[in-house]
Amino acid sequence: MRLPQKSRAALAYLVLIVPSALIVLGFLWLFITSFSTRTEGLRSLGWTLRNWSFLWESPFGPQYPSIWWVTLNTLVMSLVMTLIVVVVSSMTAYALSRMKFTGRKSFLSLTLILHAFPSVTLLIPIYFVLIWVSKIPVIGRGVPLLGGLGYNTIGGVALVMVAFQLPFGIWVMKGFFDNISWDMERSALIDGASRFRVWWQIMMPNIKPGIAALSIFSFITAWNAYLIPLTFTAGRAGKSAVLSLYLQNFISESVMTEWNAVAAVGLFQLIPVVIFFLFTQQVLLNIYGGGKKGGV
Repeated sequence: MRLPQKSRAALAYLVLIVPSALIVLGFLWLFITSFSTRTEGLRSLGWTLRNWSFLWESPFGPQYPSIWWVTLNTLVMSLVMTLIVVVVSSMTAYALSRMKFTGRKSFLSLTLILHAFPSVTLLIPIYFVLIWVSKIPVIGRGVPLLGGLGYNTIGGVALVMVAFQLPFGIWVMKGFFDNISWDMERSALIDGASRFRVWWQIMMPNIKPGIAALSIFSFITAWNAYLIPLTFTAGRAGKSAVLSLYLQNFISESVMTEWNAVAAVGLFQLIPVVIFFLFTQQVLLNIYGGGKKGGV
């Protein structure tokens, strides 16, 4: 028996609303808890700004970095990782999508295997590599903002995360390049444009939804990263600490955890992700726009 069109539309909305309502309620609880002394469900038992005192004073003592320094570290790491992943992935994906060369299919298979490889199994060898890089003058330790590319530096952590994110980025970008018509590219090549110019001026403007999607995934991955920063920095109190490590300072085995303060820091950590999404959502919503299938 076929349902009427209005019933099918109502059923579709119901399927979307029910799971979404659970997520919305979770964020609503997070917001209420961050401004409350205590809560019962979604009801506040007393409003306060004390949970947000980490914005103007360090709750753990002077030996710990401030929330603003930690936020800067996290932002720099996330932006560096996002920029490198998008640029390298798009260049590699363009070559894999539009050119034929020896080992192309093997390289594609290898990137898929690398993406499936558990990162935790490579932490020890990567640690020794970063220690070795730290001994290189200037590059190891001495890069402004990044600190360097060795152990216990924002640049080193970003570099490791780039390596783990690249296989996923290459496959995502290749799918977008495959769906662009060959006509524009062939016309540009016939007119004498170089491959680099075709990639930059012809192909990249036509895959803006793909760039936006990969940028959001990469930024969120870096912004919420925990295991890699924990492993390759000096710890929660170091100058290279990020927000995920800062949040861990509120959780202790010997002292009762102040969950209201944890909710406030969690909400603070969410704000940049929302801002980043707002700037890219217009392009991301056009993700199905593009040319005809042209990949090989």
